[in-house]
Amino acid sequence: MSSVTFETQRAALADVVAIPVTPFAEDGSVARDTHRALLRRLLDGGVRTLTPNGNTGEFYALTPEERRLITELTVAEAGERAVVLVGVGHDLPTATASARHARELGARMVMVHQPVHPYVSAGGWVDYHRAIAAAVPDLGVVPYIRNAQLPGARLAELADHCPNVIGVKYAVPDAARFAAFARDAGLDRFVWVAGLAEPYAPSYFSAGATGFTSGLVNVAPAVSLNMLDALRAGDYPAAMKVWEQIRRFEELRAAHGSANNVTVVKEALAGLGLCRRDVRPPSRPLPEEQRAEVAAIAAGWSI
Repeated sequence: MSSVTFETQRAALADVVAIPVTPFAEDGSVARDTHRALLRRLLDGGVRTLTPNGNTGEFYALTPEERRLITELTVAEAGERAVVLVGVGHDLPTATASARHARELGARMVMVHQPVHPYVSAGGWVDYHRAIAAAVPDLGVVPYIRNAQLPGARLAELADHCPNVIGVKYAVPDAARFAAFARDAGLDRFVWVAGLAEPYAPSYFSAGATGFTSGLVNVAPAVSLNMLDALRAGDYPAAMKVWEQIRRFEELRAAHGSANNVTVVKEALAGLGLCRRDVRPPSRPLPEEQRAEVAAIAAGWSI
């Protein structure tokens, strides 16, 4: 176990971590060829880290068979061109089975969605992630943290037991809380990924993050990579220029409790002729009157 250093996986997290959409066919099934074409577009655009079965991929609206299919398509398309970070979750047996499936296919990491349960104790959070990490000791494991109550010391406790817990997707919308959590857990011990994408990336990078997730990257890979380049250079004015460029798009996604998070991304892709705008309940397609605004924003990015 000590010989596994996870250097490739750590480097892949300190990057734009793309969360690909899951395109659907007219009959509602996963549009396989379209999905691979969208992945190729990301790879050709310079993306090197892919997260199949993330929230922008409508993880919770997919069947178990579809989640396996998405993993298989992504690993096959990525080949040697990208590191694949597979989203896993739900009940513990399902999550561990998904992690083992990812390993069998050749994925290098898994991202563990926050436990969906009305009663989450900090100790139980450790137990949940520890069981998944122990099932795949040769894979990098990345907890996806949306729980503002979780103390950083609990993450450190998890990693004491499971050295393959190498990074964190932190998605609590509070940069000061993130800064404290990262230092309580061990700033240099983990790769910190800003889990709320481009709108929060500059503030989270200033506090220690070195990568950020992105759904917008599906639409405009160059825009996301431009922000990463600026942040890596410590050029916050340049990063904020990109922030201003994507602000309205991300505000539309975040409105009404992020009701249209995936919808807006798919609408932009539909406007570019890249996939259907269809999303599954409990998401819903954009009303007609908002579609033109999304198309205009995407067109303004000179894609």
